[in-house]
Amino acid sequence: MSTEKNIALEFNEFSKNYTSDMIACVPCYADLISSFIKYLPDNFQPERILDLGCGNGNVTSRLLSRFPEAKYTLVDASSEMIELCRKLFRDHDMSYANRYFNEFEFERDTYDLVVAGFSLHHCEDPEKRSMFRKIYSSLKRGGIFSYCDLMISKDHPEHPALLERWKEFVERTFPDGEKWEWIMEHYEAFDRPTNYPAQKEWIKDAGFSNIQTPFNKDFWVYLQAMK
Repeated sequence: MSTEKNIALEFNEFSKNYTSDMIACVPCYADLISSFIKYLPDNFQPERILDLGCGNGNVTSRLLSRFPEAKYTLVDASSEMIELCRKLFRDHDMSYANRYFNEFEFERDTYDLVVAGFSLHHCEDPEKRSMFRKIYSSLKRGGIFSYCDLMISKDHPEHPALLERWKEFVERTFPDGEKWEWIMEHYEAFDRPTNYPAQKEWIKDAGFSNIQTPFNKDFWVYLQAMK
């Protein structure tokens, strides 16, 4: 079975307790999700929004609180996550794509805002670079790309210490060690995090300007860039 199919199956299972698990297992999760509306310009009024790797809709839910009239497109490889979002947002103007990122067709000059919350770390470096170019192309002039994730490569000298701090965080809620073991199995099999400086250069090379990181704590980063 391909890695992509395995990822979809993993998140079908993970969908059952997604939000509570993310809060307990991802340092700064609440702060990072809040960043998607906290740091947008006050006068920014997007009409079309694309959520890449929507999960159970936590990022879109935040955006809806500020932009209830916008049209949303939600993309996720997990059919269970897409179904959760269909139920949650049934009263809103939403379209859905149960696709992997490399299968999704990015239309040129279409979106005012593209968001990716904890999803691009599944991409290898060449795919990330390609994704940044596609995202740039899909945005209208003046559009914004917002992105949060763990931004440290596994070969970074500080990566082992980061893992120790992360483990301590998780075991405050799950002291028996089983949850941390599951996270590390998933992390080794599916996650391909990349250092922030490299990603900043790739985003700049794609054409973006005004690249900012208003939230950056212990390699957990919220990034915002403009076309």
